[in-house]
Amino acid sequence: MATEHDPKEWEEMSPEAAFQVLQSSEKGLSADAAAQRLQQYGENALHEKETPLWRRLLSYFWGPIPWMIEVAAVLSAINDDWKSFLVIFAMLLINGGIGFWEEKGAADALNALKNQLALKARALRDGQWQEIEASTLVPGDVIRVRLGDVLPADVKLFSGDYLAVDQSALTGESLPVNKKPGAVAYSGTIAKQGEMLAVVYATGSKTFFGRTASLVQKAAPVSHFQKAVLSIGNFLIILALVLSTILIIVELVRGLPFLELLAFILVVVVASIPVAMPAVLSVTMALGALALSRMKAIVSRLTSIEEMAGVDILCSDKTGTLTQNKITLGNTVLFQAKEEQEVIVAAALASRAEDADAIDLAVLAGLQDKTKQLQGFQQNKFIPFDPVSKRTEGQIQGPDGQHFRTSKGAPQILMDMAKLDEDARRKAERAVEDFAAKGFRTLGVARSDDDGASWQFLGILSLFDPPRVDSKDTIIEAQKHGIEVKMVTGDHRAIASEIAGQLNLGTHILTVDERLSKYAETEQLADGLGAEIEKADGFAQVFPEHKYAIVKVLQRRGHIVAMTGDGVNDAPALKQADVGIAVSGATDAARAAAALILTAPGLNVIVKAVEEARRIFERMMSYTVYRIAMTLDILFFVVITMLIFNSYPLTAIMVVLLSLLDDIPIMTIAWDRTAVQSSPVHWEMARVLSLASLMGLLALGGTLVLYLLGRFAFQLPDWELQTLMFLQLIAGGHLMLFLTRTRGPFWKPPYPAPLLLLAILGTQIVGIAIVAFGWLMPAIPWVAIGLVWAYNIVWMFVADFAKLAIHRAMDHQHEHQLRFLNTLNRSLHPMIAEIETGNAALRRQVQGLLHAQKGQEK
Repeated sequence: MATEHDPKEWEEMSPEAAFQVLQSSEKGLSADAAAQRLQQYGENALHEKETPLWRRLLSYFWGPIPWMIEVAAVLSAINDDWKSFLVIFAMLLINGGIGFWEEKGAADALNALKNQLALKARALRDGQWQEIEASTLVPGDVIRVRLGDVLPADVKLFSGDYLAVDQSALTGESLPVNKKPGAVAYSGTIAKQGEMLAVVYATGSKTFFGRTASLVQKAAPVSHFQKAVLSIGNFLIILALVLSTILIIVELVRGLPFLELLAFILVVVVASIPVAMPAVLSVTMALGALALSRMKAIVSRLTSIEEMAGVDILCSDKTGTLTQNKITLGNTVLFQAKEEQEVIVAAALASRAEDADAIDLAVLAGLQDKTKQLQGFQQNKFIPFDPVSKRTEGQIQGPDGQHFRTSKGAPQILMDMAKLDEDARRKAERAVEDFAAKGFRTLGVARSDDDGASWQFLGILSLFDPPRVDSKDTIIEAQKHGIEVKMVTGDHRAIASEIAGQLNLGTHILTVDERLSKYAETEQLADGLGAEIEKADGFAQVFPEHKYAIVKVLQRRGHIVAMTGDGVNDAPALKQADVGIAVSGATDAARAAAALILTAPGLNVIVKAVEEARRIFERMMSYTVYRIAMTLDILFFVVITMLIFNSYPLTAIMVVLLSLLDDIPIMTIAWDRTAVQSSPVHWEMARVLSLASLMGLLALGGTLVLYLLGRFAFQLPDWELQTLMFLQLIAGGHLMLFLTRTRGPFWKPPYPAPLLLLAILGTQIVGIAIVAFGWLMPAIPWVAIGLVWAYNIVWMFVADFAKLAIHRAMDHQHEHQLRFLNTLNRSLHPMIAEIETGNAALRRQVQGLLHAQKGQEK
């Protein structure tokens, strides 16, 4: 079978010829034929070029940090210090191994997420429509393309009315392109309207996109948190280099051997700077994202975790998120139909069971005897629902051969189609309002016997979608977490108000009016609209473009906004939101635009995701504080003691061991238990720097005091004092990790995760064994070890009280700032609105002048 044809040839080819070339038919392929072709053509995926394992491993021994360690090892060998050489060389191997393992763990986690995000396709296999992985599509497969689908391969369209396709990703065209039977559509484009059947003619790298686009591995954007933390890392590196340079100059003047000094300084710099910071951050986020995926929430962009932790407003869809999306039929109001079942049969003929649409299934379930009532009717054509027409239509041939059409959809649309008189319209509108007041949605049903020239309004079906059992409790839980939930629905205001009242959301529902529509088009905010949107408990009769406007208005008023959506037209709002959430069953286009993709229904998943994001954020904050504090402690201790006493407070071996024993527990912080903050969390540079500086200075003070006691009070020899200080830095450093990991007292929950506790205890046992048995350094007595630990435990309580005081002071200051900003916002808002109104008037004036000038020129 030959499929190597130019895209232009496929476009010019008739569907019949395409089927012949592809050795397929409108009935699709068998499962066996598809499996054979999958082996022949490979997966329908663009595989990124992978770096060989050996090269990835080697990269951890090439770069500024590894070079410094390697130079230190060589200098130790030149100085005949073979013990230091072996330990430094071991440090190089362990650092590289840990870095490689961390990256591999993060990559495995991300690959697991990617697999869960795989596109699906509806293919005709063995005569049955099946949902399959898009990666298993092969040339010759017959697929159905519907509104919101991202096309999974290059296809030849052969059946259906039309398909409006967004090709902007490939061609840059901003408007959708209408496709008719016989046209081709390309992989990666998005179906905006319509529905058609198509046959696949190219997959994977053979597609138009695969052949014309050079695949590059896109790096994820760096979040504000990562930028801030990496800038702190760079500052610490610069600080280490500056202090080291000063130390080198002073010690060379004093006459210390240059090579010996340089080897020691290189080791100190490597031990001081946060080498593992990027790895710890990426692994923490990747593992957090994997934990979220187990909760049925898939993070498509890791950097969105930061925004998720700070969300304070969640705009949630009603159907399927707050409600069960298990729609059942209620009472029916008759118009031109004689009985209730006549209306339901007409609605069923404008439905299609295989689409598994909730409303279609509810209508079909309302038939008394589905087989008997639909017997003899043939649906020749089905026009699916789209956001513009707001209805479905079936073109039917009856048992007597008569051709007619039925339609179901928004009652107002079908009232207009049937051209109801005033009395009938009033009756219909009253029925809609009465149902809405009880929380029921409505569906108009109509029939045409003359190919749509005139329609009969048969009646109104009522539909009830009860709230989810867990929705109310989940909303209360979200409110306790400082998240305000606002309902967003296309339903009538009365329905929204009834459901919102049941769910503890409040009943202040804002109906979308022309002011919001105008803002969606012009971004000119009407007076008071921003405040109204901010105060509303929900929004009714909302179109997708209004969702986008609601998000923008709330963001302008200083909120971090999460927005849920499921349709192709929700994509702009999902992209604009700080956290766009594609709900369970969302279209491929909505999933592509979202930062968080839910694979289970309900609001509970979103609240759990926010909680987990806050935990991840706390882990990264605690690591940052710990790393800064430890750097200040080690670096300043070494520099100060050498400048004042002109002797090494530690040996190079000790510094290397210190670095290794410190890094092992910190790597496990990604698995640590943390408290979930009761309000949205944000990156607070002032808090982090204040806390880290205080902890670092307290640690430095404790280290220097012990050094002075050992040197002058106990008059320990240099070799014993060095071992004592090694134990002090190991014990003090790890105990400080217990302090920085929580905002509250360290002895209260949440307690450390078993893995973190095991890592700390393990490294402490190793550290005590090294100093007690004299491995790689002189031994010190057990009494001295006990005294150092007692000293550090006392210091631990002092430092913890200081930490609590800093947090209290920062919280108090934060409250003052919030009150000030709220007052400022209230006072400035009228002025901003007045300026915007003036700007709009000025623009209109300028446009009028330009128009007049053009008229004069003519």
